Amino acid sequence: MIELLTENIILAALVSLVGLGVLFGGLLGYAAEKFKVESDPIVEQLDELLPQTQCGQCGFPGCKPYAQSIADGDAINKCPPGGQSTINAIAKLLDVAAPSLDEEHGEEEIRTVAFIREDECIGCTKCIQACPVDAILGAAKLMHTVITQECTGCDLCVEPCPVDCIDMLPIEEDIDQWRWSIPKNQHQLIATSSSTVHETLT
Repeated sequence: MIELLTENIILAALVSLVGLGVLFGGLLGYAAEKFKVESDPIVEQLDELLPQTQCGQCGFPGCKPYAQSIADGDAINKCPPGGQSTINAIAKLLDVAAPSLDEEHGEEEIRTVAFIREDECIGCTKCIQACPVDAILGAAKLMHTVITQECTGCDLCVEPCPVDCIDMLPIEEDIDQWRWSIPKNQHQLIATSSSTVHETLT
């Protein structure tokens, strides 16, 4: 009799828990739909154009907040890692004139990725904690290494390293990284006559 009573109590408790789970799940689902905030598509497009270095040079903690700020009317030329090509792409998206990079935020440089000299690494994990995109593999007191394809070249991992074993190396140029550099004296691109072109080529 006692065993049967105990089983009934356990069964009732399980049924109650399942019922409460279904009830709260339904309420959460309803709340998610009712109070859903639609994301701004222009912010998403701007964020895709930015380099995702999350370096903070633009004055924001990441590319998404900067994209939101641009959508709200902020200047589009605060991203040194993206450089002029990113500024041009954003200007085209927003249908505005493309300004030059604001040098107060830094200068455009050759894109680099982090490289850890593994035989010098002491496994302190400080670089892992500093990396905003989780591009560093390793564990405490074990060797660390960088996933090159994931590294954005923000160099935020360099300063925290206590043994200075991280180098920023330029990415080998291929069809994905190559960009045509516009000459500073653009008038040289215009040939004044066919003879000038011939003299230049010969």
